[in-house]
Amino acid sequence: MVAGCGAEEAPRSQVKAAAHAEQPPLPKLRPKLVEPVAGHSEAPEEVESGIAAAPSTPKPTGPASSARRRDDAPSAINGGTRNATALDNGVALPPLEAPNAVLKIIEAGNVIARTPYKWGGGHGRFLDDGYDCSGSVSFALYAAGLIEGPRNSGGLMSWGKPGKGKWITIYTNPGHVFMEVAGIRFDTSGAQRTGSRWQNDLRGGAGYVARHPAGL
Repeated sequence: MVAGCGAEEAPRSQVKAAAHAEQPPLPKLRPKLVEPVAGHSEAPEEVESGIAAAPSTPKPTGPASSARRRDDAPSAINGGTRNATALDNGVALPPLEAPNAVLKIIEAGNVIARTPYKWGGGHGRFLDDGYDCSGSVSFALYAAGLIEGPRNSGGLMSWGKPGKGKWITIYTNPGHVFMEVAGIRFDTSGAQRTGSRWQNDLRGGAGYVARHPAGL
């Protein structure tokens, strides 16, 4: 039986290294971040991952439902040292000071940012042409060496340690999972767009289990 966002979780024995022997190493390419030019409206740069970006959609004029704006958090652009900054094209700038695992998660999230939503995407293979919520979160955690392989949202309810982390927190239930890293959110929903992307708007955690990696 399939539970929640993603494919049915494989038995633990299938999630270990042997089961992923055919997985290619995660790409180390970084997205191109281009400063916007006043008076120009152009599509965001394609991510250099070999995966086409999802078509852009108009930015919403009002706040997302049940979202909380990170107005009180300093941004990396404005001299913040612990908070990342999500750009309008869905990729993120890391904070000036962050553990290596946080940098790897943000980099991995940038690689797949703006890929289309695909139910079960990222579960059969990490390098996919689309990702669902748990596939994209698992991809980022795997890049940082924090998970052995993809899990669905229900399986992530027992991952890591209970509660919120200092840098990384996933919020998960049997139907959905999203992640907060260095003060920004990685989610397949929100901003009236589909697909994995970084967002500055956070969301409430009611109805979700909060989990974090040890020490982070």
